[in-house]
Amino acid sequence: MEPTKEHLLWMYEQMLIIRDFEETMVNVYLEGKLPPDIQEGLAFDIGSGVVPGEMHLAAGQEPVAVGSCVHLKDDDSITGTHRPHHFAIAKGISLKPLAAEMFGKVTGLGRGKGGHMHLFSVDKKFGCSGIIGAGMPQACGAALAAKKLGKDWVTVTFFGEGAANQGSFHESLNLAAIWNLPVIFICEDNKYAISVTREESTAIANNADRAIGYGIPGVRVENNDAVEVYDVVGEAVARARNGNGPSLIEVSTDRYLGHFQGDAEAYRPENEVSTLRENDPIDRLKQQLLDGGMTESEDNQIKERTKEAVQEAYVFARDSAYPDASEATQHVFV
Repeated sequence: MEPTKEHLLWMYEQMLIIRDFEETMVNVYLEGKLPPDIQEGLAFDIGSGVVPGEMHLAAGQEPVAVGSCVHLKDDDSITGTHRPHHFAIAKGISLKPLAAEMFGKVTGLGRGKGGHMHLFSVDKKFGCSGIIGAGMPQACGAALAAKKLGKDWVTVTFFGEGAANQGSFHESLNLAAIWNLPVIFICEDNKYAISVTREESTAIANNADRAIGYGIPGVRVENNDAVEVYDVVGEAVARARNGNGPSLIEVSTDRYLGHFQGDAEAYRPENEVSTLRENDPIDRLKQQLLDGGMTESEDNQIKERTKEAVQEAYVFARDSAYPDASEATQHVFV
């Protein structure tokens, strides 16, 4: 499936937004978490600062999100992972409430109650969870609802290669296959389940090969490339929309940052990240667009536009108010 020029430009712009959003958060997240702003004797305080709590960023993994979401409609559903920003942005969630939620502000997607691992949007049919593998059964539910309603809606569920060893993975694939559900399972293989390599945790070389046990198509995308993801996911989405059931796709991708911000990354070989960045998927897609007629001037305009959007989102988040204490028991199960 060949992408149109419009789709190539959309994927490129979204990748730029995602990268800038994530790399901006690297510095913002550290504000107030380091000496001398924290308790004496501590080197790092995860609970302090303008963005308290853990932070999992997806710089480098943009192709998985954009190459998938470019095929989706507003009525299609997504379940994401604990590293969810690239999926949320690619599904069309506004940057301002997205950023505000991470700051714990009342203008956030969850009015400041969810934080970055528990983003939710009814309008965009998007949700995610900090629980590993939790999104796959939910995706089956959304796909079943679409089928019962007689709609051509599809659901995409994203998860990491570590989650492919959870029971929910196998149970969900089995259920989706039995009921012929319009759901696409997409595994982000970023080489590490926190700090554990796939070779240390998984008996099979490719998780995509596990599809054969459930009688569904399984495809592995070997390159961290938006166009290659576009091709494979496009076929799976079309298959699901036409009533031909689920697919399993695994994408070899690269995580440029730690599992979480503050991760010492002692498990990584020396110079691994710098080597990975030499084959940056954003640069590769830019070159493809230049070869297809995009000018450097047009590229600069896109970059200015995306940077401005990200900056405005962070300003909005900083300037927004915190929720009033009276809201503590609102919009939650008590």
